[in-house]
Amino acid sequence: MTSPRLHVATFNIHKGFSQFNRRMMVHELRERLRSLNPDILFLQEVQGLHLGHAESHQNWPAGSQHDFLAEDVWAASAYGRNMVYDHGHHGNAILSRFPILHSHNQDVTHLRFEKRGLLHCRIELPEGPAAHCVCVHLSLFGYSRRKQMTALADHIEQMAEPNSPLIIAGDFNDWSNSAGLQLTRRLGLSEVFSNRDGSPACSFPAARPMFRLDRIYVRGFDVKQTEVHHGLPWSAISDHAALSAHLARHGG
Repeated sequence: MTSPRLHVATFNIHKGFSQFNRRMMVHELRERLRSLNPDILFLQEVQGLHLGHAESHQNWPAGSQHDFLAEDVWAASAYGRNMVYDHGHHGNAILSRFPILHSHNQDVTHLRFEKRGLLHCRIELPEGPAAHCVCVHLSLFGYSRRKQMTALADHIEQMAEPNSPLIIAGDFNDWSNSAGLQLTRRLGLSEVFSNRDGSPACSFPAARPMFRLDRIYVRGFDVKQTEVHHGLPWSAISDHAALSAHLARHGG
């Protein structure tokens, strides 16, 4: 029997605004994500609260962005608040069609002015064991990224069985293509686009991607199909392209 495929996607949504913050795009974002229709969504720069935007934009969502995006489509969601300021906060989110059994936001801040976290969820899948899913948004600075990758590997080794299904996705801010070494060597992960052509996909800027910032790493899955969602209409929504992958359990 063939195992059902799992469709996952990652997207830095730029707090619901277009590049250079010219236009609020959260409603267009919701429609675009629903058209893409993944089973599990890994989102970065999600605005949990912003009092100023709520006052200045008449159609600003009444609740948090992750609840607004998930409504009536993704039954479960988790949010990890990382950057907190007087008028609100933002962070990472995971939206899932399947039950989220447990969620935890691990603080991996290295520089005081650059708050970062790893949102870790254990998600029940239709068949087989639950999958550990981690949404990341790493530092702009190489030394801090290396510290954060070590913290991520340490956390997973403590929280997940060595052969358990694992998906780590997000904005790695990794211009040099070196952030994944600990994931592949210590955790046995592979990057979904690297399986196809030897290197991660270019995802930034969304209009014409030139830099390999965003990634999807998997363990316990075969990669069946991948896609970079760039150019219009995606580039009108965020400065990052969205990445998606269709997966099947090993042997499925």
